[in-house]
Amino acid sequence: MQVDPTGPLPGYRRKLLRHPAQVVALAFAAAVALGTALLWIPAARRGPGGADFVDAMFTAVSALCVTGHVVVDTREHWSGFGLVVILALAQVGGFGIMTSASLLGVFASRRLGLRSRMLTATESRGLELGDVRSVLVGVVRVSLLVELVTAVVLSARLFLAYEASLLDAVREGGFLAVSAFNNAGFVLRSDSMTGFATDLWMCGPVMTASTLGGLGFPVLLELRRRFRVPREWSLHTKLTLVTSAALTVFGWVFLTVNEWRNTATLGALEWWARPLAGLFQTTATRSSGFNSVDISQMNGGSWLVMDVLMFIGGGSASTAGGIKVTTFALLLIVVFTEFRGEQSVSVFGRRVAERVYRQALTVALVSLAVIVVATLVIVELTRAPVDAVLFEVISAFATVGLSSGLLMQLPDSCQVILAVLMFLGRLGPITLGAALALRERRRLYEFPEGRPIIG
Repeated sequence: MQVDPTGPLPGYRRKLLRHPAQVVALAFAAAVALGTALLWIPAARRGPGGADFVDAMFTAVSALCVTGHVVVDTREHWSGFGLVVILALAQVGGFGIMTSASLLGVFASRRLGLRSRMLTATESRGLELGDVRSVLVGVVRVSLLVELVTAVVLSARLFLAYEASLLDAVREGGFLAVSAFNNAGFVLRSDSMTGFATDLWMCGPVMTASTLGGLGFPVLLELRRRFRVPREWSLHTKLTLVTSAALTVFGWVFLTVNEWRNTATLGALEWWARPLAGLFQTTATRSSGFNSVDISQMNGGSWLVMDVLMFIGGGSASTAGGIKVTTFALLLIVVFTEFRGEQSVSVFGRRVAERVYRQALTVALVSLAVIVVATLVIVELTRAPVDAVLFEVISAFATVGLSSGLLMQLPDSCQVILAVLMFLGRLGPITLGAALALRERRRLYEFPEGRPIIG
């Protein structure tokens, strides 16, 4: 059948174009296939022969989905070409995720009516999400600026304090900077960041870059324009900053106190270095996936708190994973509103539309269901401890990359499951949120109200 390119699009093509989330998912799947192929060839691996297919696929997914989960030693297993492929995948994954999330927001807003778009513009206070070009240029500028500054500081520190050659310092510093801002978690050292646990000049820039990447581009752009006038910040920015700060403080205090006397983790450090290591591990748990202490030796309570922090993740339209802090904040606000017996949900002087927190509830429950099912399957396949498996599953789905020490012991079948979780975790909350926004329908009638018993 011939199709006139100047005529109307066929029905199936119009339907596809109405769902940009499908295009994003297909693009990431194609990128995973390309990355796997590049890492599978002999040139990507040190020594004779090529990499194992599952190792190549797992590493490609981990890099593109900016997770940092590894099943082989990054520096020892991959050649210089392989490391370049991994870094490129992490950069494309981080940049592409931020861009895709922002552009999906633009697309969704354009689907709304004129009044809704005007309300959105008023709420964003000049965020200019309708200007696709400015979104793309802004993402590129923010990404490259943060990565460049971080790379310069890290490279200088490695060169001056760790006796690295200038070339090695620049190579490792640049790799770590890109990995940090994109919350990728890859490090050119077998022990991740444990060798820098007491070094503020190494941990500080990494924490800063990963935190900025985890806030999300809409927040960074608004802070750049209205940093001195907090009262003019949008509701999204206020929720993201307040919730992120609260989670960081909570995690920092809990992990530091709970691990203070653990001689296998913080207890092995000088007392003045323990708060730094606790803060670093808290920020890393939010999504970046670095570790400055041995995660496998942490207490059970610390693992549980880290599970919660990983599940929540970072900001929307960011390089972080999880269900996102705004989703968590809205659900918490709904609970408090119900306790107070109020009819509508409001925060920071703004009323939250019912469809918004319905979407938040959907994203959270679907994510929780995926984690429960994956944990059950892996436990049944391996008979491994539930707490260790749950940690690995949440870390993969939330694209964090921390490991309880179980990952490299899992069979290939379970590693494939974790790779699928990383893919779903990176694209799931974004695409599901966009799909829910784009599928909004107005019912022309209402059923009689019913009141089932709750509790």
